[in-house]
Amino acid sequence: MPELPEVEVTRLSFASRIAGARVLSARLGKPLRWPLGCDPADLADRTVLGVRRRGKYLLVDLDRGLLLLHLGMSGSLGFADRLPPPGPHDHFELATSQGVLRLNDPRRFGAVVYADGEDAAQAVKLLGGLGAEPLTGDFDALVFHAALKSRQSPIKQVLLAGALVVGVGNIYASEALFLAGIRPTQRASRISLPRARKLHAAIRQVLAEAVRKGGSTLRDFSNAHGEAGHFQLDAMVYDRAGQPCRVCAAPIKRIVQGQRATYFCPQCQKP
Repeated sequence: MPELPEVEVTRLSFASRIAGARVLSARLGKPLRWPLGCDPADLADRTVLGVRRRGKYLLVDLDRGLLLLHLGMSGSLGFADRLPPPGPHDHFELATSQGVLRLNDPRRFGAVVYADGEDAAQAVKLLGGLGAEPLTGDFDALVFHAALKSRQSPIKQVLLAGALVVGVGNIYASEALFLAGIRPTQRASRISLPRARKLHAAIRQVLAEAVRKGGSTLRDFSNAHGEAGHFQLDAMVYDRAGQPCRVCAAPIKRIVQGQRATYFCPQCQKP
């Protein structure tokens, strides 16, 4: 599933090229997770002001309203002057004066939703419960620690939930917990302030590094240029079960938490 780094990499790969474009037309394919919320024809003649990100949502700001895009489990966006005719997995297309933006989503768990503004009910429903943005000043170490004190679940599950901080998906939670030296099964409420500070810094470091490396491509992720990510090639623990830890050489362990694989080093990460 594309996580925050992959969504940010996607945004960076087309945001500057589509800014200022006039919408010529919009096309829908098969239904996605939620309805668009407007007649596609109503989007014509609007101007794209820019593209932002909130958590794993891309917000395409228009001179009237905005589009909220989610890549789901396997979706990807392409943007080019010209694209080949739509295929069976191309479910949304925005033709503009500066190129064509197309959502390809084989599993159709993604979404494109129109809202009149961020305060509209559709937008509030999708964005209202999201935690702090980890790569901005909104992600404060003291606030993060205080929130952890009220969580009784394992820290890995708390990170994945997204209520405290957004975008720390499965890969990046395992990597950040390794960097902070915290066992993924540790109860969140028992993490001390010094360890919470280390985790706070590790989350920021891991996500920023993932963005620099183009995200992670485990199966089919690519940015709007069709380029794959490379973060997974340098992962310290993720998908390395049985292999020696890059720090202490102990075998990396794999467990399952909430139906998701978790990887950690039993020597470097303490309960």
